[in-house]
Amino acid sequence: MSNYIIEGGKRLCGETFVSGSKNASLPIMAASVLNRGITKLYNVPNIHDTQMMIEILKNIGCKVKKNQNKIVIDSRNVNKFEIPEHLMRQMRSSVIFAGAILGRYKKVIFSYPGGCDIGSRPIDLHLKGFEKLGATVNQDFGKIVCETEKIIPTEINLDFPSVGATENIMLLSVLSDGETTIINAAMEPEIVDLQNFLNKMGAKIKGAGSNIIKIQGVKNLKDASYNVMPDRIEAGTLLCAAAITGGEITLKKVNASHITPVLNKLAEMGCTIKLKENEINLKSPKKLKAIDIKTMPYPGFPTDMQAIIGAVLCVASGTSIIVENIFENRYKYTAELQKMGANINIEGKTAIIKGVKKLSGTKVRVTDLRGGASLVLGGLAAKGTTNVEDIQYILRGYENLDGKLKNLGAEIYTVKD
Repeated sequence: MSNYIIEGGKRLCGETFVSGSKNASLPIMAASVLNRGITKLYNVPNIHDTQMMIEILKNIGCKVKKNQNKIVIDSRNVNKFEIPEHLMRQMRSSVIFAGAILGRYKKVIFSYPGGCDIGSRPIDLHLKGFEKLGATVNQDFGKIVCETEKIIPTEINLDFPSVGATENIMLLSVLSDGETTIINAAMEPEIVDLQNFLNKMGAKIKGAGSNIIKIQGVKNLKDASYNVMPDRIEAGTLLCAAAITGGEITLKKVNASHITPVLNKLAEMGCTIKLKENEINLKSPKKLKAIDIKTMPYPGFPTDMQAIIGAVLCVASGTSIIVENIFENRYKYTAELQKMGANINIEGKTAIIKGVKKLSGTKVRVTDLRGGASLVLGGLAAKGTTNVEDIQYILRGYENLDGKLKNLGAEIYTVKD
């Protein structure tokens, strides 16, 4: 186990860049299974979750070569249609292999996925989508067995715009004979990136980024090279780190349109934001203002940014109200920030945050990825030393976070127990 030791009170200033997107890389890596050839991916973040995806790819018969942020996947000799339970339990995104393997082999066996404990994240929408497309779904001793003789194109109306269900239905529909329509599809930028990647391999998909996606099935796919989009949650995290420390930073390799709701809220708090092509400059005010936030599916305020901006609001002037509409367990981080002196009250899905003058460094424990990032931000702003324990959750989704913060002037060190 590793910890971060943070000496707080340092103003973040300078330039850094945004790594490739975790939430775009994972479905794209799974989608490579649909191509019986070579896929070259660039700008893939070097994090725990992409390494777990590589382990699954290798386990089902792919050859994978990795060189920093480039991954080459040879899926010609995929020879398994079962995803091992121990790998499924490592992270929730492993479920995205189900649609790809079922699409290629007409059979897949997998177990319920693991990941961060941030609330109920059932996969019933995924399984309903598979059934609509002609698959039989049976559950036996914790394993889910999906089989089909033929993928039957159809219209699927999602009860909720689930990102994972949208992606899995897209993957299963690619090699069908006819057109599948997803209504009430998730509209996240990562869905657009998956569409763009699949189309580069020869798929015929349109509508990603809207709530209606149409997939015209094709017989086979071809080799492709693809550059993964920048990580919008990492971008938001670094901007919030500058805001909470009273700093000024410039982010490069970023798409500002992906984080419009976050930029709007930071501006509402008093930050000055300037945009250039693939670049964001943020200057924090002398005193941040309290604001209200409601998390919503894209293009609303992202649930993945809730904990992170929540940390910033702990030192804002006034009372802020956050309403978490996506995941019910996403306030675990608040108990740790309270140890640092934050004034937070939780009432159901609402958090009421009264800003304090200063947080104080102490020992805190990470319980999930984004909550962990919020504790790092708290430590950056705190007076004294903060010991952030169990940072393996943070390493799941951030590439070189401590290094980037250090380059911006933070005093942060990684130590092993």
